[in-house]
Amino acid sequence: MNVQQAWQNGWFENAKHLPSPNVGPRPPGTKLRLVVLHSISLPPGEFSNGCIEQLFTNTLDWDAHPYFQQIRGTEVSSHFVIARSGELTQFVSIHERAWHAGQSSWCGTNNCNDFSIGIELEGLEGGSFEPYQYNTLSALSAALLKVLPDIEGFAGHEHIAPGRKRDPGPGFEWQRLAVLLGADANQLSWPIPIQK
Repeated sequence: MNVQQAWQNGWFENAKHLPSPNVGPRPPGTKLRLVVLHSISLPPGEFSNGCIEQLFTNTLDWDAHPYFQQIRGTEVSSHFVIARSGELTQFVSIHERAWHAGQSSWCGTNNCNDFSIGIELEGLEGGSFEPYQYNTLSALSAALLKVLPDIEGFAGHEHIAPGRKRDPGPGFEWQRLAVLLGADANQLSWPIPIQK
């Protein structure tokens, strides 16, 4: 499969598509240079209940769980979510700006949403992730690197918003990702640099 077959208008063929209304245009001429990894579960520690999808499509019932009162009215999105099962869902075209990073900075540039791809891993901040998720993340990363030649590295939300965010946290195996990406796991840096 060539790149054009795998991606149609920024939508990945191997993902389930659930378009989010929480999107915006990227600044003109922006090069996509970064992939940001997050972790999410709603309510915290509960999985596979559809709440992430509902949050990203503005259909979450805020009264369905007491925790939701803390995030009532939040409008967020990410380009991709990888479920515990490894299932991949895409919410925003890679050509558009998803609302995943918030106040953030990377290599001296603020507003990471402008120039990054957001990938959410279903999981608890600081918890571990499933082998299926790493497999899907590896395949998605390879596909992204083929279609986005300006990607320079991978970082966690915790790295671009230190002190404000702590995901995906210590349970995420960065060395495992580095190996999957062909980077030197013994010389890990933030972000994980992409070998050109």
